[in-house]
Amino acid sequence: MTIYPIILSGGSGTRLWPASRKHYPKQLLPLVTERTMIQETVGRVIDNDQFAAPIVISNTEHRFIIASQLQEMGVTNQTHILEPVARNTAPAVIVAALHARKLDPDATLLVLAADHHIKSPAAFHGLIAKAKAATDAGYLATFGIQPDKPETGFGYVKVGECIEGLDGVNSVEAFVEKPDLKTAENYLASGDYFWNSGMFLFRAQVILEEAQIYCPDVVEACQQSLDHAHHDLDFLRLSESHFSSCPADSIDYAIMEKSSKVVTVPGDIGWSDIGSWSALWEIGAKDDEGNVFSDDVIAVDTQNSLVQSESGLVALVGVSDLVVCQTSDALLIANKENSQDVKKVVEDLIAKDRSEAVLHRRVYRPWGYYEGVHEGERHQVKHICVYPRASLSLQMHNKRAEHWVVVKGKAQVTIGETVQTLLENQSVYIPIGTKHRLENLEQEPLSLVEVQTGAYLGEDDIVRFEDIYGRTEE
Repeated sequence: MTIYPIILSGGSGTRLWPASRKHYPKQLLPLVTERTMIQETVGRVIDNDQFAAPIVISNTEHRFIIASQLQEMGVTNQTHILEPVARNTAPAVIVAALHARKLDPDATLLVLAADHHIKSPAAFHGLIAKAKAATDAGYLATFGIQPDKPETGFGYVKVGECIEGLDGVNSVEAFVEKPDLKTAENYLASGDYFWNSGMFLFRAQVILEEAQIYCPDVVEACQQSLDHAHHDLDFLRLSESHFSSCPADSIDYAIMEKSSKVVTVPGDIGWSDIGSWSALWEIGAKDDEGNVFSDDVIAVDTQNSLVQSESGLVALVGVSDLVVCQTSDALLIANKENSQDVKKVVEDLIAKDRSEAVLHRRVYRPWGYYEGVHEGERHQVKHICVYPRASLSLQMHNKRAEHWVVVKGKAQVTIGETVQTLLENQSVYIPIGTKHRLENLEQEPLSLVEVQTGAYLGEDDIVRFEDIYGRTEE
């Protein structure tokens, strides 16, 4: 039976703000290696005959970025299912199971979060082999992680007796929620509790049978959302009306905590969910003073700190146990021990309707990206990069005019009925209410400066008439 990797990429990564934000969360970032987290996750299950092409579950906003990152790895045969709304992991897994069973009635699913780190992939594959023997026998397998500290940010699995005839597989006595510190210390001392990794292996048919018992309403809504799904380019869009009716439950709560078929395969694979800046410090390569630095950092008498900077020099003097993250539009300074509370900053930004909770200064689109340079009264300036052979939609703005200046490359510009070519240092003006399009027909990126003027400059002032990326409905 072939194993189908199910890559769940719905997280927002608020505890790693300002590097991670809603529209560009941590799974899309290169936090540990030069590869992004989702690239690392997919990389563990390709180039291996036992795995089929991955099935990726994500929201609409991230679809082109994920597709581009997988294409960089040479992965182009994945199934990419788009969730119209966030509904936690139970509906996502059940949709994946229904889809995989249609492809292969004997499909086995390996459910993985897109943003987890595993230091020892070989050890992980060893656990998969043990879990596969259990799933072949009809069990639902979880992966328990050997704890090395009294962690209060994870749920735990209490491990029971060994399953006869299955090496390295144990029964599950209980799933327990995130504990307080004293309870976590007791769990660690007992040796009976393992971190709940949120990774699973089971046959599609078995998980669907259990789902039919414990959450039949979710199965029905997921089946309807698939039956009424439609293809959009290389993506499969679920029916919003049907998928929205699903309860927002985790797969643990909906099925795993209730089923009598659940077992666990415990092990030490160097796993981390990188759920906070302190977790990233723990797995990082440290200098002699226990510091994890990237980019441009100067430190004097500084210990056990983490610094990430994408925007200029960071200098530290006489400090310890700090997290510093500097982006082009935000600066975070936190005590490493309180890094879980960064999500409270994001909650405050959302309450104040601040764009920094959602967007970076550089915003990616399927055709390239734009980056804010300056914003003032009734005007703003952006840098735009259009990828080779890419095109923006044929569009119109009701409240703003635009002025484009080509910095590098060659642009083909449509304004009304006129099509013209702009070379470096040439410019063009697009009046309010005029249909226009920007295209890069060359093999090199196109760079230009855009000056917007008008009473309203929001990104929602756009009417798309034609779009090669299927975004006219947006």
